[in-house]
Amino acid sequence: MAVKNIGIDVKPPRAGCNDPLCPFHGHISVRGRVFEGVVASSRTPKTVSVRRAYLHFHRKYGRYERRTSKVLAHNPPCILASVGETVTVAECRPLSKEVSFVVVEKTGASA
Repeated sequence: MAVKNIGIDVKPPRAGCNDPLCPFHGHISVRGRVFEGVVASSRTPKTVSVRRAYLHFHRKYGRYERRTSKVLAHNPPCILASVGETVTVAECRPLSKEVSFVVVEKTGASA
């Protein structure tokens, strides 16, 4: 199966899949935000919870504080990220009530 160019500088997966919600082999286009995070859980099928950490500046104290947030992302079968792995996530159209992101690359092994 041919691999589609999604417009982001990521390595395409080696294995193909027939998932219509895969950005490389299906008809989903990616746009908007792209970030890295760690897979926190993968209880639901084809969906992972990605935790991302960021710094927030506190004006009163003039310091930064660490914050984290979780985002649900579609996990295509050709990528198949598991808990603890670092992944790159890109925004796409809403796929369900809470899922508006898709995993596009595994960037690191289990932490």
